[in-house]
Amino acid sequence: MNTDNNAKVPAADPFADERLKRTHFYPRAAQLNIRDAWSAWNGYKFADYYYDAEYEYFCVRNGCATYDICPMQKYFISGADAETMLNRMVSRDITKLNLNRVTYLCWCTDAGRMVDDGTVFRLGADKFMLTCGSPSLAWLRKSAFGFNKLSIIDMSDEIAALSFQGPTSCEVLKQMGLEGIDSLKPFNIIHFPFGDSGGNRDDKPLMVSRTGFTGDLGYELWIKPELALDLWDALYAAGENYGIQPFGEAATNMARLEAGFIMPGMEFNEALKTIHFQHDHSPFELGLGWLVDFKKPHFNGRKALLKERDARPEYTLVKLDIEGNKPAEESHLYSDKRCNHEIGYVTSAMWSPVVKANIALAMVKTKYLQGDIWAEIYYVKELRHYSKTVRCTLQDKPFWAPARTRATPPLAY
Repeated sequence: MNTDNNAKVPAADPFADERLKRTHFYPRAAQLNIRDAWSAWNGYKFADYYYDAEYEYFCVRNGCATYDICPMQKYFISGADAETMLNRMVSRDITKLNLNRVTYLCWCTDAGRMVDDGTVFRLGADKFMLTCGSPSLAWLRKSAFGFNKLSIIDMSDEIAALSFQGPTSCEVLKQMGLEGIDSLKPFNIIHFPFGDSGGNRDDKPLMVSRTGFTGDLGYELWIKPELALDLWDALYAAGENYGIQPFGEAATNMARLEAGFIMPGMEFNEALKTIHFQHDHSPFELGLGWLVDFKKPHFNGRKALLKERDARPEYTLVKLDIEGNKPAEESHLYSDKRCNHEIGYVTSAMWSPVVKANIALAMVKTKYLQGDIWAEIYYVKELRHYSKTVRCTLQDKPFWAPARTRATPPLAY
C-alpha cells in the first residue's frame, strides 16, 4: 500500500476512498466524472481524468476547461517580518515583488537542494500567500525561527481554488461579468465582487490571478469555500456556449510537458523526501538558475548554490525533440547509437498533438550536452515488444508557447 498521502496515485485499498476529503467543488466535479477515475492529492479525492485524458487536453488547447486545485497548499504569511522571512527562505528576491503580483520561486535546504517550488502572491505590504504542491508548514515554521513579528496560517482547506485554462477562458470570464478581466496581465491579481457582495464595493471575495500550469492563456480563481459551488455554477453557465469542460491530472501533465514545466515526482524529488544521496535536485540541475538571486541578502542554500554555479551541476534538465513518434518514456540516454555510454535519462515524454513532435524532458550529464544524444526506446506493437535507438535534438525554448499566453488583452476567440 502506498502511504504517501501527497502523491497523486489511485486509492490503494477499498477503504481509502472513505478516508479522503472532498474538495469544495467535489459535488459538481463528481457529477461530471463519468469514468469515476480518481486519485489522491494531499488527502483529497482528486480527478485523474473525467472522460478521456486526450479529449480533456484538447479542451484546454482549443476551448476552455477547469482544473480543481483545492488540494494545493496555501499559506498566509503576514506581519512586519513577513517579507524578510520569506526573502531569507526562498532564492528569489521577494522585495522586488509588487502589490497584487505573483511570482514563481523555489526554496532549498542549506545544501542547496530543492525543498519545493511554488508561487508567492503579494496581497499587501506585509501580507503574502504561498502556494505549493506539498505540505510546507513545518518548513515555514523552521524558517520563521527568530522572527517575532510574523504570523503563518495554513489556509489550505479554507480557500477554494479553481484553475481555468484555454484560449476562450478570458471570453467566458467576461461573459460571467468580470469587468476588466481582459486588462489583467500575466502574473497579476485582481479582486471582484461575487454573490451577495455585489452591492458592497469593499467586499470582493473573488480573487483572480492570471496564472496556470498549462502554458496557455489561463487564470486561477480563489474564493471562500461557501461560495465555491456558486462560482462553479456561474462559470459553467457563462461557458456553456464555449464548450467548457473539466480536466484532470492526466491532461494537466500533457499540457505542462508541452510548456516545459517541471513536475515533482517526475523531474525532481523534494529534498526532504529522498533517502539516497543526491537523488534530490538543485535549481541549477533543473534549469532554474534564473530563480537564484545572489545579489540579495543571505538565503537558505546560498553558499552551496554559489559553489555549484561556479563548478556547474553534474546533471542538467533539458528539452528534447526526439526522432519518430514513439514516446521515450523512462528511456535511457546515450552518447552513441550503439548505447555503449549512458549519459542520462528521460523524466517525462509524450507525442505532442499540438506541436506534432515527439518531445521529452530529460536529465543529461552536463559535460555531454555538446555532443550527440541518443534515446533507447522500448515499445509494444500488437503484443510484441520492440526497441529502437533514435537521435535527440536539444531545444532551447518551450515546446509550446503561443502568443495568446502573454497577449493583453487576449484575442476574442
